Amino acid sequence: MKSVLKPHLRSLLLVFLVSTGTVWAQAATQVEVFKSPSCGCCGKWIEHLQQNSFLVSTHEVNDVPAARKKLGMADRLGSCHTARVGDYVIEGHVPAADIQRLLKEKPKTLGLAVPSMPPGSPGMETANPVPYETLLVQGDGSTRIFDKH
Repeated sequence: MKSVLKPHLRSLLLVFLVSTGTVWAQAATQVEVFKSPSCGCCGKWIEHLQQNSFLVSTHEVNDVPAARKKLGMADRLGSCHTARVGDYVIEGHVPAADIQRLLKEKPKTLGLAVPSMPPGSPGMETANPVPYETLLVQGDGSTRIFDKH
């Protein structure tokens, strides 16, 4: 009887492992990043996202402002990279926790922005961080504070 159960249990274990792997892969949120080939801090921000369970695909572009404009984000909110997460645009060094909150709350908005490159934001770590805000950006370009860091 033992020899009959072993192959059966192995099959069940294999089915379980394959199915949980599929569920995990489906649960990971995809982020599409548009960045300059020469920017190092963008790579650090991408690592921050990956460490927070995002699946990231990177597009190296020579004209980040053009990519930003194509996605509908205003230049005045610009930073060194632009990303797309589902139907949202993410501009700059936005913390992964803010993106996760956005995806959970699902507001009707264009996306999030951390304009410029504030020291202390993800990818811009420093011994001397400065306070900064993540902005919720509407389709008309208006903003309000989403979170303070």
